[in-house]
Amino acid sequence: MIPRLRRKFTLINLLLVGMVLTVGLALLLAANARRLENQTYSALEVALELGDGDSPPRLEVGASLPNQESLDEGYSFLIPFFLVSVQEDTATLLISSGQLQVSQETARQAAELAMDSGQEAGVLKELHLRYLIRTQADGSVRIAFADRSWESDTMGSLLLTCLLIWGLAMAAFFFVSRFLATLALKPVERAWQQQRQFVADASHELKTPLTVILASTDIVLSHPSDLVSDQAKWLSNTREEARQMKGLVEDLLFLARSDDARLAFRPMETDLSQLVEGCLLPFEPVAFEAGVTLTAELSPGLTVQGDESQLRRLVRILLDNGVKYAGGPQPAVTVTLVRQQDKIRLTVHNTGDPIPPEHLPHLFERFYRADPSRDRAQGGYGLGLAIANSIVLSHRGRLTVTSTREAGTSFAVLLPRG
Repeated sequence: MIPRLRRKFTLINLLLVGMVLTVGLALLLAANARRLENQTYSALEVALELGDGDSPPRLEVGASLPNQESLDEGYSFLIPFFLVSVQEDTATLLISSGQLQVSQETARQAAELAMDSGQEAGVLKELHLRYLIRTQADGSVRIAFADRSWESDTMGSLLLTCLLIWGLAMAAFFFVSRFLATLALKPVERAWQQQRQFVADASHELKTPLTVILASTDIVLSHPSDLVSDQAKWLSNTREEARQMKGLVEDLLFLARSDDARLAFRPMETDLSQLVEGCLLPFEPVAFEAGVTLTAELSPGLTVQGDESQLRRLVRILLDNGVKYAGGPQPAVTVTLVRQQDKIRLTVHNTGDPIPPEHLPHLFERFYRADPSRDRAQGGYGLGLAIANSIVLSHRGRLTVTSTREAGTSFAVLLPRG
């Protein structure tokens, strides 16, 4: 999927760039063709002003021309031209060859074609000439002709240059588009891989309880005459696995709604100090049974704008994680809530073995476990920290983790003040 999407992205970029580049170069060619045409007609206008036997003016090396008009007028004589005069008896006389050598027959033919066209200016494609007609006061007609070869040569060179530019630009844009497509699709590729991994992990986690449920059900069904009390063990297993599966499905739904921005969010001013203190009470017996010392340092009266139920779930996840993995000679969990400038900082610290540095960037990924001990035997699926991070992000906060052998492991939540 990703390679096909990358090719499609590159192709779309090339098509758009190719269209823009083609239009731009076509406009450039059209503008230059019009400019060359105007230059030729300017040369013919000046040529018609010449008297019989006059020669075009010569330009000196290094001579400066006073303005653009005189510049165009002077350099227009670099265009090859010749003049003919048509008398009343339609006899054609060559009066000036200019820079172009032509025969009387060619001049006569050109004059007849120009007169027959019925237009004062135009092109004689047969002779590859551009002409301009002017009627004199005595009734005679003067016609100036210019060779169009220089226009064709100039436009041919420009067209080849444009084609070369187009080809090089398209080749360059191909590699640039390929690079940009790869860069732009990296988040998509990462999300796609995470989704596939997520589906695989969810299927794996659901497979275990379903297997136990089916096995327990088969055992119960194989003894239809037994009393419920006789099958209490298998029914209890079924109930426990169903309860765990229900919790897993609820966690998955929570994350799915969070990703889709459909998570129910009821922001209100919440006293975070009281909320954390209330979450600590149920964990005191849990910590006592686990042999973990649970202490708290809470600054009073700290409030945030947020969803109280989600914030309570966040604190419980962090406390549960800290109590589960506290270790060392004197396992301990310390909860700190303080004001930090315009934010509130909640820190849950536990002693014990540090989390390897290579695992830290992945702790908030779904179903991720930093060590093999984080398994279903401890009642977890690897979704708790992912849910905690989702809650923090929905409250415009930030969740970070640090872990060293000397200092232990700390999860810090930074939330904007209410």
